[in-house]
Amino acid sequence: MDTTVYRPVDLPPASSARALTKVYGRGAAAVHALDGVDVDFAAGAFTAIMGPSGSGKSTLMHVLAGLDQATSGTARLGDTEITALGDDALTRLRRDRVGFVFQSFNLLPMFTAEQNILLPLELAGAPVDREWFDTLVETLGLGQRLTHRPSELSGGQQQRVAIARALIARPDVVFADEPTGNLDSRSGAEVLSFLRRSVRELGRTIIMVTHDPTAAAYADRVVMLADGRIAGDIDDPTPESVLMGLDALRALDQPVVR
Repeated sequence: MDTTVYRPVDLPPASSARALTKVYGRGAAAVHALDGVDVDFAAGAFTAIMGPSGSGKSTLMHVLAGLDQATSGTARLGDTEITALGDDALTRLRRDRVGFVFQSFNLLPMFTAEQNILLPLELAGAPVDREWFDTLVETLGLGQRLTHRPSELSGGQQQRVAIARALIARPDVVFADEPTGNLDSRSGAEVLSFLRRSVRELGRTIIMVTHDPTAAAYADRVVMLADGRIAGDIDDPTPESVLMGLDALRALDQPVVR
């Protein structure tokens, strides 16, 4: 296997937002899920988004991925302003340039692991790059599982199949929403290791939403959100530094005792 470690060097952001807002509801009932977010996500890096419950982290990911519309501001995938795209263009962008990994694995139960991995290419009518397929299978340790259906796989194996499916079309960015949420600690650690390897050895870009400080510590950087705003950055995170950051955010939310 090629063990080259890829590093982002002077590349434009893979994903970015400027003055991004998302408001649900109107008038007195309006909720500002995102409130003027400015943020860049580096290409060829593994970035985690964290924050207290209700901080806007999942909303930010959904807008950046083109799954939800912004109220105002801009979101870009590379040089493409996705907040200016219509429905058809957004559908093509999600199909051709974005990969998704969710908490629920979303595998088709009647398909084998190999068929699930290749599904995005089949839907797009695109040819299979067998060398890339073989690299993913080897990196994710799926060589002995390709003929198995989801019911014959463990949760961790199913999530690895989902990761391979997300990567098979070589998307610009893979968005992972709580990818270890349905896994035990051992399987979760394996999946996070594979996500990190896909960045460092395969040159991919991953943006992950998580509530777990241990999961966030696998990333190169953690972006902290609070009340719909960027509240801080942690480079080279550890579980301890992430916990300290979360504790600091929670402390800011505590009412002043008089």
